[in-house]
Parts: sequence; structure tokens; C-alpha cells
Amino acid sequence: MQHQIDGFLEYIAAERNFSDNTSSAYRNDLSQFSSYLRDTGHDSWDLDRETLQGFHSFLWKRKYRDTTVARKIAAIRSFLHFLQAEGVVQSDLTEHLTSPKVGKYLPHSISPDEVNELLSKPGTDTPSGLRDGAMLNLLWDTGMRVTELTSLDLDHIDSSTTTVRCVGKGSKEREIYFTLNTNNILARYLESGRPKLARRDDERAFFLNHHGDRLTRQGFWLILKAYARAAGIENISPHTLRHSFATFMLNKTRDLNAVRVWLGHSNISTTQIYTHLSLDDLRDTYYQAHPRAVAD
Repeated sequence: MQHQIDGFLEYIAAERNFSDNTSSAYRNDLSQFSSYLRDTGHDSWDLDRETLQGFHSFLWKRKYRDTTVARKIAAIRSFLHFLQAEGVVQSDLTEHLTSPKVGKYLPHSISPDEVNELLSKPGTDTPSGLRDGAMLNLLWDTGMRVTELTSLDLDHIDSSTTTVRCVGKGSKEREIYFTLNTNNILARYLESGRPKLARRDDERAFFLNHHGDRLTRQGFWLILKAYARAAGIENISPHTLRHSFATFMLNKTRDLNAVRVWLGHSNISTTQIYTHLSLDDLRDTYYQAHPRAVAD
């Protein structure tokens, strides 16, 4: 089965433009499915309703969250469609797979004051502190995804125009502005931080770890958690600054399409789900707009 899994992963990366994170998650999900078949004595292609429902029960017994189960089922469903298209299996087995209904989840956002407290934590006297301050400020200014941040190369940032070129999902590019303050912070990192982290002259990654390699998403997550603890901020995730940016900018501009462009969403419905207005902002908008409220 591993040969078919590898072929499927190549397919979703090359032809479906799945992100590296999704491809990696699918690889793990399908490896788990393959191990389950082996451990329960099933032939790789001896797939039927009982086998698939058995794996479904196996996932529930592991007490995975609904979102995790839904993703694993989605991975297997896509894989089975691929196998059918390739002629490896003859019938559509996906009808035997049921996925939990997952509600739309809005990530926790933090206030601008909490963001400022978070941004104040990185030091400026070490290369890693300069790097961390540059990363956090750039995230807050742009709302880019963490994977977009860690994928930045040196030529993706233009200090003369204070813009960053992001390569988002589906290899779609967009340019986002950042502030002059962040431009200065990035310049200090490039002048005094990055040269001390770099180990090779030909390394093009903008943000480097202590080994001189490109900082990973997981590495950033560990860094963010440490600063969040220092700032007394709970319930933070790699997505928190992005969601906080979206919420703040939508509250201030009321321009859903502009926020959609900044976030790199192809469909505005994604932005509508992703962002939310606070009750105070909804109240203010109501009293500013309703004729009777204005009259009163």
C-alpha cells in the first residue's frame, strides 16, 4: 500500500495544490490507516464496509477530536477515490465512511493591548530576540499564515515599499503592506541578528533557527508559546495573531473584501466565517445606521 500512498501524495501536491501541512497530515493519516489494516490482519486491498467501519470505531476509541476524525476520514475518502481512478479498486467504497459534523470554529483572538504586551517580550540584545521580534511584528502587521511567514525568502521582503510577497495556499501570491516600525525592526534583524544565525552564505530563508536553517512552523510555535506565557496570555495558537489581525482590521474598516485580500482568501465566504465583529462594534454600527437610533 505504501507505493499507492506515495503516488497519492504526489498527486495531491502536484495536481491538487495541497499545502505542505495538509500533505503531511494526510501522510500520517494514511500511514495510520495502513498500520491499522496490518495490525488487524486485513489485506491491503481487502476493503469492505466492515473494515472501514472498524477503522472508524478505532478512531473514536482513541478519543480524537471531531475535527481530527473528520480530517482522517477526508484523507481516506480522497485516497479511495484516487485508487478507484487508478483502477486499483473497482468499486466506490467511500459510501461506507461517515464523518462527524464539524461546526465552524472561530479561533480565539486577543486584544491590541495583549498583542502589544506580547510584542514587547522579545529582547533586542540577542540574534534570536531580534528574529523573534521581527516575526511577531510582521505577523501582527500582515495577518499572514505562519507557514507563509516561515516560507519567506530574503527577496520576498521589499523595505523600500514596505511590502512582503506571500506565497499562500495553491501557490497564490499576494503583496501585503507592513508598518515603518516593523520595517525598522526587520532591518535590525537583518543587520545584527540574521548574520549571527546564518551558517551558509547561500541560505535564502529569511528567518533562521540556531542551526542556520529555515525556521519551521513547529519551531515558531514553541517560540510563540514561550512569549505568550511571559505575557500572561492563555489559549494562544499559531493562528491567534492572524485571527486577531482579521478581527481588528474588520472592526476598524468594515471592509470585508479588503480583509479577504489581506488574508489571501479566494472566496469571501471564508472571510465571513473566519472573522467576527464584537458585540460592542455591532452595537455601535447599529446605532450609527438605524434611523430611529440616530434620531433618538
